[in-house]
Amino acid sequence: MFHHLSLGVARLDRAEAFYTPCLAALGYVRLFRTARAVGYGPEGFEGEAPFALVEGGAEARSPGRGFHLAFAAPSHDAIDRFHEAALEAGGVDEGPPGIREHYDPTYYAAFVRDPDGHRVEAVMFGRATALRT
Repeated sequence: MFHHLSLGVARLDRAEAFYTPCLAALGYVRLFRTARAVGYGPEGFEGEAPFALVEGGAEARSPGRGFHLAFAAPSHDAIDRFHEAALEAGGVDEGPPGIREHYDPTYYAAFVRDPDGHRVEAVMFGRATALRT
């Protein structure tokens, strides 16, 4: 359904320092960097980056309550590493790694809030599968 997603951030350097290690834990890499944007996706991906951060300066705002972005993870271990990397990079814990029984007995996820206030999740549902490009 979605081709790509961009988040507006107040300070691109700060957001890049947060997302690069978090997404690396899930197997994603930085695909490009310009003066006003950074793009991420699977290694070797060509075309529009599936996820980008765009410098918005003081006008950048998170969408607020009710919005969150979930990244596909290949394993529980990757989710654990994502959560750890997020906290080390200045994120705020919004729910530690674990099974979310109220969604499904196989729904394993962790939630954090990034330095710009976006609520971000890493999730694996069901058995482990390779990340799709």
